[in-house]
Amino acid sequence: MCWSKYWHEPARITLLMIVIAECLTVGLSLFSRVPRQRDWNPLAFLCSMGATYYFLAIRLAPGVQLVPETVGVILQLAGIFWQLFAKTSLRRSFGILPANRGVVSRGAYRFVRHPMYLGYLVMDVGFLLVNFGVQNLIVYAVQFALQAGRIFREERLLSTDDDYVAYKDKVRFRVIPGLF
Repeated sequence: MCWSKYWHEPARITLLMIVIAECLTVGLSLFSRVPRQRDWNPLAFLCSMGATYYFLAIRLAPGVQLVPETVGVILQLAGIFWQLFAKTSLRRSFGILPANRGVVSRGAYRFVRHPMYLGYLVMDVGFLLVNFGVQNLIVYAVQFALQAGRIFREERLLSTDDDYVAYKDKVRFRVIPGLF
């Protein structure tokens, strides 16, 4: 749906960025390493699936444009490149459900404990600012809440690993340095 909307309105590059980012996320999860431990709790599953497939609920029709399309695209590209940096840092330890595939503290993981979510946040804000509307605001608010739930479930699982406990002492913030 998003692709066909972009095909008919090629000036709406923010639509293309959503397609690229979501294909990367879902595609890379197919090649992940088998985890040592995974969280199959229904809440973890709901948060993970909702935070991954939220884009199916966004309104693609043009909304209120709070910033120029170029600004939204720049934010989306920054978010996508940060996600790629984080996913490259993880290598094959990337997955959708909270799991322990080993502690990674290199690359993007030197700055925050969940850098991919920072990339998602920046990318989503870029889309929302160009395609603002009540439905999209609600979808993104729910998506951010689901991501927070996902983070808490993942950290609960990983906190049983001594290496992760030591990593938490070194890297204090989860997603946004100085804030969260």
